[in-house]
Amino acid sequence: MDKAASRGRRLPAGRKADLAAYVAEQGQVTVAELSEHFDVSIDTVRRDLDQLHREGALIRTHGGAVSATDGALRDRGLDVRLRVQVEEKERIARLAAEMVDDGAVIMLNAGTTTLAVARALRSHRDLTIATNNLRIPAEIAPSAFRDLYVFGGAVRTITQATTGPVTFAMAAGGRELDIRCDLALVAVGAVDESGYSTSNLGDATMMAEMIDRADRTAVLADSSKLGRRLFAQVAPLEGVDYLVTDAAPAPALAAALTQAGVSLMTP
Repeated sequence: MDKAASRGRRLPAGRKADLAAYVAEQGQVTVAELSEHFDVSIDTVRRDLDQLHREGALIRTHGGAVSATDGALRDRGLDVRLRVQVEEKERIARLAAEMVDDGAVIMLNAGTTTLAVARALRSHRDLTIATNNLRIPAEIAPSAFRDLYVFGGAVRTITQATTGPVTFAMAAGGRELDIRCDLALVAVGAVDESGYSTSNLGDATMMAEMIDRADRTAVLADSSKLGRRLFAQVAPLEGVDYLVTDAAPAPALAAALTQAGVSLMTP
């Protein structure tokens, strides 16, 4: 029996286990690649990926999947993250945009969720926006803002954002200006009972400064990030006002958020 025939006759459970192992080995795959490799239809691959995503064995992307364990070990590039949890991020972005009043001063950090927020602000007017996200100037509608500022610092190409102090200097003398905002919208990499975290120490420091300078803070995190913890802590649970996500968290985390006084916002 040749290899293709053997693959085609495997039981679905066996195929799905092999598929999950293949994605973990490759790191990133497309539906077409999996269909050819396992000699099954594209519809079958999509169903398998959807189930494996629900089980936490991998992360479903638009057109394929990425390894669920890969992100815990290293940052994914922006091109990969733009295809992960796309619908969930759009739902979070719409909720976050509803929190922003016309004429408000807001801060947005790096991340694909905040890029979705920038697009969702297209109907807003007269915003003042400060961000370290280098993609936001190209993503946000020009009619939405009055002033748009980008924080300086070292550029992280993997995130297409800057990492540095949340400050601006006066042209003469270089004295730092104290800045405040009405609302900080901060996308994080993980949320658990200990608080909000991300994989990079410089990013965590910048997020924490944004929170310190905001009258209100909303953390943005899709449901795949709930119940996880990454390397660098951004803030404890009680350090922010809102958690905006696409699905209700597990009971233990939900109880911890309530005890911390954090308002949970879901579609």
